[in-house]
Amino acid sequence: MRIGLGAGYWSAGPPEGIERQLELAAEAGLESLWTAEAYGSDALTPLSWWGSRESAGGMRLGTSVCQMSARTPTALAMAALTLDHLSGGKMVLGIGASGPQVVEGWYGQPYPRPLERTREYVDIMRAVWRREEPVTYSGRHYQLPYDGGAGLGKPLRSTVHPLRADIPVLLGAEGPKNVALAAEIADGWIPLWFSPKADEFYRAALADGFGRDGARHTSLETFEVASMMWIVEDDDVDRAASHLRPAIALYAGGMGAKSANFHKDVFVRMGWGETVDELQSLYLSGRASDAIAAVPTAMVEDVALIGPAEKIIEDFEQKWRPTCLSTLILHGVPQGPNATRILDALRA
Repeated sequence: MRIGLGAGYWSAGPPEGIERQLELAAEAGLESLWTAEAYGSDALTPLSWWGSRESAGGMRLGTSVCQMSARTPTALAMAALTLDHLSGGKMVLGIGASGPQVVEGWYGQPYPRPLERTREYVDIMRAVWRREEPVTYSGRHYQLPYDGGAGLGKPLRSTVHPLRADIPVLLGAEGPKNVALAAEIADGWIPLWFSPKADEFYRAALADGFGRDGARHTSLETFEVASMMWIVEDDDVDRAASHLRPAIALYAGGMGAKSANFHKDVFVRMGWGETVDELQSLYLSGRASDAIAAVPTAMVEDVALIGPAEKIIEDFEQKWRPTCLSTLILHGVPQGPNATRILDALRA
């Protein structure tokens, strides 16, 4: 099991203490650093800035995730090959389709047919990195050269020779069709709110993708599954759960449109359908604090390691280690009295 540090995306401003977190991550032997973006901070600038720190030396640098609608495929391919050069081949490019509220409301791009758009996007990036010939593409969503406009576009090839022609691409995905697509065309999958209860469901979706003609990978042996992991050590389990109730209430209840919240669907598949209906009703009616209070401790335990160190280690060994996960992206380096012991148990 590989362990990384997740810096996520910013809230009102840059997160406090990230430099110290990087130092702690280096001391603890964490092997990767991951950033994200929503509709505020971007993922690539912080990753390159923090990734240049001496404390991040040797760490893989991953995005979890870059939103596809934020950049054209060639623009993201350029950014990835640039950062791959600067980091000495440490770039891991996580991408995702996001949701219709952000794609259409923030980026002004159409959302329909996200799986088809993802397939085209990855095809174009890989053509840029291979640099075998000027890039041309004729798809439903992307055309190179552009079909229209001034009519003067010409096929181009990157002036920069990529350090690697096979920069790893991981797909952020939550639904079964998107997870299967990750297994078919990508080098890894980035779940959000993963639960051991859903492991069999996700393994079936991954197997679907691995079994398709032309699949890039055929099994989990060569495929990375990198999931955010929250660890809260506290002798009081309910108190530990309170650290995560706001995030779960926001994602399951307050994000996306009422009819299109993919995070909510994840919790529904875990068996929390009635609960997340209540969370959504509360959150979308302006009662966020009530939604937070309504998140059950057991719901938090489904997606995080919380409680005393002994419980955290036991839950991980019995529930989490047997799953399809291969990389844990920690939301902060554990700093409790048993932090070293917990980290050693995760890596063992």
